[in-house]
Amino acid sequence: MAKEAKVGKRIKTFREKLKMTEAELAEKSGVSEAVVRSIEAGEVLPALGVLTKLSRALGQRLGTFMDDQFKPDPIVTRADQLSSVKVAHEGENQAGYAYYSLAIGKPDRHMDPFRIEFAENAPKMVSSHEGEELIICLEGEVELTYGGEKTILRPGDTAYYNSVVKHALRGVDGRPASIYGIVFMPF
Repeated sequence: MAKEAKVGKRIKTFREKLKMTEAELAEKSGVSEAVVRSIEAGEVLPALGVLTKLSRALGQRLGTFMDDQFKPDPIVTRADQLSSVKVAHEGENQAGYAYYSLAIGKPDRHMDPFRIEFAENAPKMVSSHEGEELIICLEGEVELTYGGEKTILRPGDTAYYNSVVKHALRGVDGRPASIYGIVFMPF
């Protein structure tokens, strides 16, 4: 089963357990009903910000919709195996972004760590959700827009912020870049 279908099926299952309609989930999450329908149908894999909004609206942590199996601690993700843990790819509102989960298999986690790659000329993706984020620039230069302020991050630079404020990331001057991003959302 394709990852899009698995994520969509999990979202639909949790929505139905709560006896919530697609329209109610859309209203509660702030994600359009058409996008909710596309995700549940397995037509699109949601961007991290969209998945975060849906997980909060359903009362679940982000990893609930991405984990396929349990693994004992420590969870080790080898650099040469990143493609097997890709959780999002080009699609609705995500063109040019790839998210790789670094904690698949750890159901009791309180943070969601990712490696995020920005392709050349990837558009800026604006997000806002509860919690906090830590990003660490790995390669290239990344522009962080936080509220109305812009900051350029270079390899080794970090940014830690309250993610309820609108924020966006992209490669500088249309060049590819990558980061580690760690998302914490309180329950």
